[in-house]
Amino acid sequence: MTEEHEQEQQQNGILDDPLALSNVEQGVQNHGKRKINYRHTTEQIQRLEGVLEEFPHLDDKQRKELGEELGLDPMQVKLWFHNKRTQMMNQLEREENQRLKEENDVLRSDNLKLKEALNSACCPNCGGPPSLGEISIDEQQLLAENSRLRKQIERVTAMVAKRTGVQLIPFQELNPPAAGAGVGVGVHPRPGSTSNKKNGPEFGKPAAAAAVAALAELAMAELLALAQLGEPMWVRGPDGLTEELNQVEYARAFANGLGPKKVNLATEATRATAIVAMPAEALVDMLMDVEKWIAFFSGIVTGAATVEVYATGAAAGSHDGALQLMTAELQVPSPLVPVREGLFLRHCKQAEGARWAVVDVSFEVRHDPMTKFRRRPSGCIIQETSDGRSKVVWVEHVEADHGDVHALYKAIVNSGLAFGAKRWLARMERQCERFSSLTNSTAHIGNVEMTQNILNLSERMVMSFCSGVSGSLINQWAQVTGAATNEVRIRSRKNNGDSGRPAGTVLSASTSIWLPISPKRVFDFLRSVPSRSQWDILLHGAMVYEAAAAILKSQEEDNCVSILAVGLPDEGNTTMILQETCSDSTCRYIIYSPVEAAMVNAVLGGEDPHSVALLPSGFAILPDDISGRGGSLLTVALQIFIDSSLGSKIPSGTKDVVNSLLSCTCDRIRAIMSFSNVQ
Repeated sequence: MTEEHEQEQQQNGILDDPLALSNVEQGVQNHGKRKINYRHTTEQIQRLEGVLEEFPHLDDKQRKELGEELGLDPMQVKLWFHNKRTQMMNQLEREENQRLKEENDVLRSDNLKLKEALNSACCPNCGGPPSLGEISIDEQQLLAENSRLRKQIERVTAMVAKRTGVQLIPFQELNPPAAGAGVGVGVHPRPGSTSNKKNGPEFGKPAAAAAVAALAELAMAELLALAQLGEPMWVRGPDGLTEELNQVEYARAFANGLGPKKVNLATEATRATAIVAMPAEALVDMLMDVEKWIAFFSGIVTGAATVEVYATGAAAGSHDGALQLMTAELQVPSPLVPVREGLFLRHCKQAEGARWAVVDVSFEVRHDPMTKFRRRPSGCIIQETSDGRSKVVWVEHVEADHGDVHALYKAIVNSGLAFGAKRWLARMERQCERFSSLTNSTAHIGNVEMTQNILNLSERMVMSFCSGVSGSLINQWAQVTGAATNEVRIRSRKNNGDSGRPAGTVLSASTSIWLPISPKRVFDFLRSVPSRSQWDILLHGAMVYEAAAAILKSQEEDNCVSILAVGLPDEGNTTMILQETCSDSTCRYIIYSPVEAAMVNAVLGGEDPHSVALLPSGFAILPDDISGRGGSLLTVALQIFIDSSLGSKIPSGTKDVVNSLLSCTCDRIRAIMSFSNVQ
C-alpha cells in the first residue's frame, strides 16, 4: 500500500468518525496554540446518542443543560451532534448507492435476457410474432418499460425522502411522511400565491430534479403507448371521429403506472387525429413556448406560466429533451363551467426523423385530497408529412371534479368533448390555417404588413375576451362580491399602466343560455352585419356596414377578421368595430370590440397594435348534441369600463345596468331565433 493511499484512508477515517473530528476541531483554538486532544467517555457518548435519537436538533438552552450534565462545553455538544448527523447521512448514502448499483446490474441482466427471448420468439401456429395471453409482444415490451420506469421513480423518490425528509408525490404518496417531515417542495409562486421554501429544498436540487426527470420519462412512455395502441384499448366515440379510452383495459395494461384514480374525480380520456397545415418543428415550438402556447390555444388556455425549466433541449435551437414545470388555467368559454387549474410537467422528445412527442403530466408537490383536476399523461405525437404539413395524434387523459359544473354543461363535460382531444385538435387546425392565411389568402387590408397588424390586434382582443369569460386568476380577474347570480357572473380587473387597456377598472359580465337551434344557424345570424341591429342594444338603432374587405383566416368564410363602421358611409365615422369570427366542429366564436377610427388608421399605418385599448364583447357557441336535445349552448359576454377617477369603487347601479344589458340581449336573441325556428 502506498504512502499516499494510507494518508487518504486516515483522512477518510477522521471524516467518518464524529469523535475524532470533534477532537481535531476542538484542538484548533486560541489563535494557533498547541492542539488539545479530548475524547468523550463511554458514558458521555451513550447519553449523547440517547438524546440524539429523541431530539436530532437541540436549541441553545438544551445544549447548555446537556453540557452541564455531562461536563462538556455547549460548543462541544453542538459539534458532536453535527458530526454524528453527517456520519449517519454519509452512511445512508453509501448504502443507497450500493443498493442502486446492485439493482441496476440485475435490471441490465434481465433486460438482456428478455431481449434475447423476444428476438427468438415466434408463434408455433403461424410463425409470426407470438401473443402472451391476450397481450402482444409489443405490449409486453411497453409494460416492461413502464414497470422499470415506475420502479426507478419510486427508488429516487424514496432516496430524496430519506435524505431530506421531503416527500415528492407524483399523483400519490409513495410512502407516508414521517412525523414532523416537510409537507412539500418549494416552488416559485404564481401571481397572487405565496411560497414557503423552508419546508424543503428547491426543485433545482439534483435529487429532486432526478425524480422529476424520471416522472417525465414514465409519462412519455405511457403517452407513446396510448398513441400507438388500437382496440380494445380505444373504442370509437359517438361522433365516429373521436376515440374513447377503455378504462378496464387501461387499468389492466397500466396497473403499475402513475397511481390509482381518485374516487372523487371523474375520468375524461379521448384520442383524435388530424392533418394540420404546419411543419412539425414549428408546432413543437408553439407548444414549448408558453406565450405562444397561450395565444395558439386562447379559446382553451386562459393563462399559463413557466415555474421552472429543468432542461432546454439537447442542442441549441432544439426542443429535443426539453423539460419544464408549468402552471396553467384551462376553460370552456362559459361562466357556468369552473376553470381547471393545474401544475404539470411538459416534456418534449424527438423520435426518428421528423417525429416528435410532447407530453404533459400533473405534478403534485404535496398530498391534497381536495384536488379537483389532474392530468394523467396527455399530449400529442407529431409526424411531419412529405408536403410540409403534420399528422397529429392527440391524447387527452384527465381526472376532474364535475360537481360544480352547471346542469346545462354536464353532458358535454362528462363526455370529454368540452376539454377533450377533439377540441384541442380543432383549435390547432384553425390556428395553423390562420398562420398560413397571409400567403394563401387573396383578401388583405392594404398590404401584408397592414394585414398582420390587424391580425395581431384581433389576437389580443380574442385573448382578452376568453380570459374575462372564465374569470382567469392568472389574468387578475376577481369576482365582484354580491354581483353573481346562478347564471350571471361579474368580475373586475384594475389597470394602472398597461397601454393595451384603458386606465381604471374593467368589468367582465357573462352568462350562458340554451337555444333549440343548431350552432351553425345561431352563428350565421349573430355574425351577419345586416342582422346586427336586431340584437346589439348599444347601437341604439345606428347603421353598421363593412368598412374594409374581411381578412380570411382559412378557406372558409366563417373564419375571418372584419372592420365594421358605425353610422352612415358619408358621415365621417369616428367609431369602428373590430370583429373576429371563428368556427370549427367543437366551438364557434363571434368576438368584437369598439375601436376609434383614428386608432384603426394608426395601426394600419404601422402603429404598435399593443397600444390600442380594447373592451371585447361577443359570443361563444357550443353544440349540445350529447344531451339529445340537439340545440346550442350560447355564452354572451361583455366588458365595461369604469373611469379611473372613481378609484376601485364600483358605482351603485352599475351591476344592475350590466345585468339588464345581458338579460335584454339574451331575450332579443331568444325571441328572434325562436321566431325564425317557427318560420
